[in-house]
Amino acid sequence: MKKTQGGRSLLPHVDLTHWVEIIGYVGILSIIFLETGLFLGFFLPGDSLLFTAGFLASQRIFNIWILVPTVFITAILGYQLGYWFGKKFISWLLQRKESFWFKRRYLEQTKAFYDKHGSKALILGRLMPIIRTFVPIVAGMVGMTRGRYLFLNVVGALAWVGGIMLLGYYVGQAIPNAEHYIFPIVLAIIFLSISPGLWRYWHRNSR
Repeated sequence: MKKTQGGRSLLPHVDLTHWVEIIGYVGILSIIFLETGLFLGFFLPGDSLLFTAGFLASQRIFNIWILVPTVFITAILGYQLGYWFGKKFISWLLQRKESFWFKRRYLEQTKAFYDKHGSKALILGRLMPIIRTFVPIVAGMVGMTRGRYLFLNVVGALAWVGGIMLLGYYVGQAIPNAEHYIFPIVLAIIFLSISPGLWRYWHRNSR
């Protein structure tokens, strides 16, 4: 990816660091809340956003001591909203027509994932796009107790936010000129996050 003298990408539509820098704290927190709290946020780029935000914190564009706690709390609150939504509005949700914002198969796939992994799905699901958005809704659907759900919510948020954001932070500190490698690293993170879903799809259709 070519760079200008100022370090900006000549391809602004893939310049992740510039985009995240522009949206700032409010934008980061809003995207994380929408992706984890509302089913219409399933398409938002949580993993790449966390990594890039952590990287920018290593460059002193964000304060890591503000960024990590606020995103961590936001991720917990988002999942609490998703849980409440699953308990209160699941009948209404299942009656909705298919659209870009709601795919019934995503909910069905997440339910199957939950049935297979049980409570661990709340932690594992945090690391998987789309599944991440629908796991709290399914937990609310099946009536998981509030205390157990909150505990798993906190553990999952800690693994997701802390793991990916701090990875971006330490990569930014450890690798000279890390901004030159941010795009391929983010692509690798995205691939790793969707690889379990791709594997299940391939395995199911290869039978």
